[in-house]
Amino acid sequence: MTLHYQLADLFENVADHVPQREAVVYGERRLTFHQLDQRATRLAHCLRGHRIGAGDRVGLYLYNCNEYLEGALAAFKLGASPVNINFRYVEEELRYLCDDADLKALIFHREFAPRVVAVAPRLPAMRTLIYVEDASGVDVDDALAATEYEAAIREQSSERDFGERSPDDVYLLYTGGTTGMPKGVMWRHEDVFFAGLQGGNPGGPPITAPEQLGENAAANANPAVTLPVAPLMHGNGHWSSMIGLHGGGKVVLAQSRRLDAHEIWSLVEREKVSVISIVGDAMARPMAQALEEKEYNVSSVFAFSSAGALFSEDVKDRLRAKLTTTLIIDAFGMSEAGHQGMNLGKNADGKLRFSIDALTAVLDDDLRRVEPGSGKVGMLARTGRLPLGYWKDPEKTACTFVTDPDGRRWVMAGDMATIDADGTAVVLGRGSLCINSGGEKIYPEEVELALRSHLGVYDAVVVGVPDERWGQRVAAVVQPQPGASLTLDELAQHCATHIARYKLPRELHLVDAMQRSPAGKADYAWAKQIATEADGSG
Repeated sequence: MTLHYQLADLFENVADHVPQREAVVYGERRLTFHQLDQRATRLAHCLRGHRIGAGDRVGLYLYNCNEYLEGALAAFKLGASPVNINFRYVEEELRYLCDDADLKALIFHREFAPRVVAVAPRLPAMRTLIYVEDASGVDVDDALAATEYEAAIREQSSERDFGERSPDDVYLLYTGGTTGMPKGVMWRHEDVFFAGLQGGNPGGPPITAPEQLGENAAANANPAVTLPVAPLMHGNGHWSSMIGLHGGGKVVLAQSRRLDAHEIWSLVEREKVSVISIVGDAMARPMAQALEEKEYNVSSVFAFSSAGALFSEDVKDRLRAKLTTTLIIDAFGMSEAGHQGMNLGKNADGKLRFSIDALTAVLDDDLRRVEPGSGKVGMLARTGRLPLGYWKDPEKTACTFVTDPDGRRWVMAGDMATIDADGTAVVLGRGSLCINSGGEKIYPEEVELALRSHLGVYDAVVVGVPDERWGQRVAAVVQPQPGASLTLDELAQHCATHIARYKLPRELHLVDAMQRSPAGKADYAWAKQIATEADGSG
């Protein structure tokens, strides 16, 4: 059978070349590539027995666990799409996503059974329900007719008899971003492999034939050991795991439901983790603090990478002090564009910079490239291998995936940027969040980085609130460091050494805990509510 750049084909090829090598570690469970492949194959047979096949969608409503990876691989084996579901969703959000994705099956942790009970009657197409045991002790209502995961796969065949697959099979990744309802990004398997999963050779030229993936994995006696700190339901966590498995390396998953930085470093020490993947300061800050509180053997860590949220310089400096031989990487990419670039150095002015290739550009309103060094602000764009568009949203697809006057297709997901004279892209922030104060455009991320560089600030999110004179003014929602006492004047004076005065926060709202997504992304709607519901005095 011909191998394709199809994610199940690629994984099976690796598993056949390194069957006895460890693939996943989750708590006390350790699975080899052969065992992981067999469990995924049995689950695929179970799903096929429920008439789920190519083109269908299978929901994964799970915390990080080996069953999450098995569920994704099982869907790939059938030519179906696994659908990532945020485990923090309440009933209405869960119902919306399951309905929007037209799910036929849902695999969920037992803890979530009450929510599933509440929404399942309104989702008649979702006829197959499988729950993963946990320590919650939650009752699984008999009315659900849900099957326990291990029982569902126990008697199933481990034979790969699924027929030939296609590189055109759809990989569907739901992304909430920072605003709006979640939307499904549709990728062809072949395109996401090269654009998002780095073509089977991170940091180097992509492979040129599917068979090379397994051959390269077998030839690599010291493959990467990857620990995704972000949830697998986030693109960062899932993509970094798939990159690790494609390299024939071990993926290590933490058991804690919330970030436990000491657990992460204990796993790094025990499993000799070489690659850590996080999303911004919300994860990096507690991890830096844990390293300062306790000594760990971190000599195995080759790369510590952040993508999906800005990574402040003071936190990177704290990490560098402990991870002395580790590459601290600012990676830039998105669900709609894949991997776009990285920065291994410092961003001295608090802006994210990265070197761009021929496939990335900053485009003006006429979809023409902005001249390097012109200072002109445009939209960051990517061409080449791109998603097909957004699931069931042709209007959003037409706005985000555009064709320039020369007939070239680009994705423009909303990030504003400029191009330095040396060709480096300077990312300013998401245009939809831009604050317009007296005609000046202010990007929240830039102000947030300035605020977080203050020693008394643990976390910060910036929003625009209505202003009679200026249209909008900058409001800062700040979580102080324990024991810190902060004032607006103090923070404004500090920020004035990093950013122009018109960008300074005019209001300060202190909170005990910052609300972020499980992946570490800012909840701007929540922050705006905090700011606008206050009395306005700051």
